[in-house]
Amino acid sequence: MATTSEDVWRLLAELTTAQKETDRQLKENAQQQKETDKQLKELGKQIGGLGAKFGSFTEGLALPSMETILRQRFGMEVVSPSVRASKEGKHLEIDVLAYTNGELNTAYIVEVKSHAREESITQLKSILQRFRRFFPEHKDKKLYGILAAVDLSPELREKILQEGLYVARIHDQVFELDIPDNFPPQTY
Repeated sequence: MATTSEDVWRLLAELTTAQKETDRQLKENAQQQKETDKQLKELGKQIGGLGAKFGSFTEGLALPSMETILRQRFGMEVVSPSVRASKEGKHLEIDVLAYTNGELNTAYIVEVKSHAREESITQLKSILQRFRRFFPEHKDKKLYGILAAVDLSPELREKILQEGLYVARIHDQVFELDIPDNFPPQTY
């Protein structure tokens, strides 16, 4: 059977209708994609905020125990949580800073982590190395680092100790030092 002009016009009309439906679906998909992107962005903000809150929670959990350790074991007179400093456009944030003047003339920087990783060591060492630039009033003090963690692998614990940093871990809801008896800490 031969194709008539009516058949061609009918097919063309069907094609036009199908094209309009495809265009409508594409616009709808684009709108849904925009909405999904917006929701993902909001979710990312919420997750980031949750991470910050969990970090603050962990720091709050660690503070009473660390304050006891810093005062009783190391003789620190001043223990300050959440110390922030800015100098020449650069910033330094310390979870816990403890120090004493006089005969001991020593400072401790505590970095608190819910889950310690290798980067935690690098981060703490960076803070220790930059500390005197931000706090020149403590330039003559012996300076030590403590990594306090809720979750920490045995391998990472060994690496932290090899770097000369103290390790504190949570035990029975209290942070305790987890170091060998003959541990030689690194002075910064």
